[in-house]
Amino acid sequence: VQLQASGGGLVQDGGSLRLSCAASETIFRLDPMDWYRQAPGKQRELVARISSDSSPYYIDSVKGRFTISRDSAKNTVYLQMNRLNPEDTAVYYCKVVASLGKSTYDYWGQGTQVTVSS
Repeated sequence: VQLQASGGGLVQDGGSLRLSCAASETIFRLDPMDWYRQAPGKQRELVARISSDSSPYYIDSVKGRFTISRDSAKNTVYLQMNRLNPEDTAVYYCKVVASLGKSTYDYWGQGTQVTVSS
C-alpha cells in the first residue's frame, strides 16, 4: 500500500489547511486511518484517528479545531485544520493499518510540512 499525503503549506495564525492522504488501490482493508505529527525536537504524536468501529479520536490540543474524515471509495483520509496556531507547526504523517485476514501491516505516508506563522 502506498500513501500519498498532500495539502501542507505555510499559513498565518488562525488560518486553515486541509490535508489529504490517498492510498493506492489495494485489496487490504484500511482501518484505522490516522494522522500523526512531529514537531522539531519532539516525538511523533497521534493527532487524530478514524476507524469503522469507534468515534473519531483527537488529541486534546486539536479538539474543536481539527476534523478527520475519510472517503472509503477513494481510500483517502482527510484532516481539516482550522484556527491553526504556531504550536501546530510540524510535519504531518498519515498512517493506515492494512489488514487481510489475520495479517495486519502499518503503512506511513511521506509527510507533509505544516508551518503556522505568528
